[in-house]
Formats: sequence, structure tokens, C-alpha cells
Amino acid sequence: MEAEIERFFLKTSKTALARFHPELRESLSTNLRAHGRTTEWSEIVADIEPADIEPSLTSDTIHIGSATKDYNSQLEALKPWRKGPWQIGRTYVDTEWRSDWKWQRVKPHIDDLQGKQVLDIGCGNGYHLFRMLGDGASLALGIDPTILFNFQFALLQRLSRDNQAFLLPLRAEHLPEFRSFDLVFSMGVLYHRRSPLDHLQELLGFLRPGGQLVLETLIIEGDPQQLLIPRDRYAKMANVWFIPSTGLLEKMVSRIGFTNTKLVDVTTTSLEEQRRTPWMNFESLADFLDARDRSKTVEGYPAPIRAILTAEKPL
Repeated sequence: MEAEIERFFLKTSKTALARFHPELRESLSTNLRAHGRTTEWSEIVADIEPADIEPSLTSDTIHIGSATKDYNSQLEALKPWRKGPWQIGRTYVDTEWRSDWKWQRVKPHIDDLQGKQVLDIGCGNGYHLFRMLGDGASLALGIDPTILFNFQFALLQRLSRDNQAFLLPLRAEHLPEFRSFDLVFSMGVLYHRRSPLDHLQELLGFLRPGGQLVLETLIIEGDPQQLLIPRDRYAKMANVWFIPSTGLLEKMVSRIGFTNTKLVDVTTTSLEEQRRTPWMNFESLADFLDARDRSKTVEGYPAPIRAILTAEKPL
């Protein structure tokens, strides 16, 4: 993971991001979380023979590493795998989420990525970063504080030809106000923030004037004033604070200062899109829903529905 962090600083040393390097290094020194398995995961990644192989990024399943090599034991040691799918060497990693389905819903509504610089907040192991490169992005920077996901990404990069996808173990609130990215993605993050308006303000600050926001989040059905604040847990998640209706979500985004706000997709999360697999063998969506009424969570709230909204930062 440390090598991936340093690769980011090296590869962006002659770009506009270089002026933010001191702030980012300070943020990493202050906010990088310790994990009891860091040494174990570091050794797993370091023991893999590097491969200078171009990833295959044009299909829904991303192909990484040599098709003749077996990395199964290392991949097993880095479970659970939540975002994908991946073909890593000879091993197909059937992840909890069909992240390719989300990308298929997002892609028709985003600006052309050719030559663009992209920031992905809460990117997990970087599946969508690779998809962004495959669609022409010149740089794809992801942030995610979950240390396991950073080691998964480090393994993927160790088996890939050097590229312009990067991942830093930070949160959005730890970042400087870049004001330079062409597109900023925040997918599956807003409802985890105690103050969603603060998160939207952060996203506005990361974009250049005229840049595009792609926001994906949980919503509930209802009028533009409708809002769900769970009493305790939502779908067994303890850190869900705020689930608005689509109308309220649009008002929030516009109130922060975004323009050209568009609701482009609303999809009920299905048991086929999020599920338990051999690569994520903990509880998943089927365990979070009422077994007698799949339209409700186990707590009695409406089952997860996700919306995608796009907006622009004014010129």
C-alpha cells in the first residue's frame, strides 16, 4: 500500500496536483488508520511477482495479470472482495456487488472521459477507476479509508502495467479543495455522512468550473420534503444517517450551488446485483431484507432504492 501511495506522488509530481502534495502528505500522516493485519497484507502483496501486463479494461469483467498464473491463495487471503467482477490471472473473482451494472447505468449520463481527470470518492478496491481509464480518462484518483481495499488495489496494480489509476486511504473530508477535477464521482457515500450538505460542499470544491458531479445514493419514495433518518440501523448498517426523496436530493444539490441538476436513474437494488458469493461470504442484501416481505428491510424501512444524479459546477 505504501508503494502505491508513493507511486501517486511520483506520477503526479509534474501535474497540477503537485501543489497539493504537502497537504495530502500531512493528511495521510494524520488520518491514515492502523490495522492489525497491515503486516500480513503487505507481505501477501510484496510476495507476488510483478507483472508488466496491460489490463483489459473494455469488458465488464476487468482482466488483470497473466492468464496463465494462479493467484488464488493471495486473493483468498484478501477477502472479502466487494466490488468487481475481476478476472485475476486464472481466477474469476465474483464479487458481492455487480459493479459493472452500476457503471452501465452511470455511463450514458456522464461527460466524455477522454483525456479527463477524475476523482472517485469511496471507490472501494478501484473497480470503477479501471473502468474510467478504459473509457479514456487521463487520470483516475480514488479515495477510500478501508485499508483492505487499498491492499486489494495494490495487488491489482502489482499485476498491471504502470497506469494512471491511484488510490489513497483517505476520506473526502481529509482532502484539499482541489478545484481542478473534470468529473467527481460520489457513489454510495452520501448516506454515510452525518452532514450530507457538508459532503456536497466538498464535492463542489473538488471540481473545476464547468466540471460534472456524478452522485449515486440511497433514496426513498415520497414528495420533495420526504426524508428518512433511521432510528438506529438501516439494512443492518449502523452508519446510515440520511435518506432523502429524489426531490429533496435535487433541492439539496441545487442549494449548495450546483446547476443543471438531473435525476438520471432510479433502481431498486436487486438480490442479483448485491449478494453473498464465495468471495464475500458474509451477510449481504438477502440478509438485510425482511424474509417475508422483500420490499422492507429487517428493521421495517423501505428496501434499498438507489438514484443517480448528475450536476455541474457553474463556470
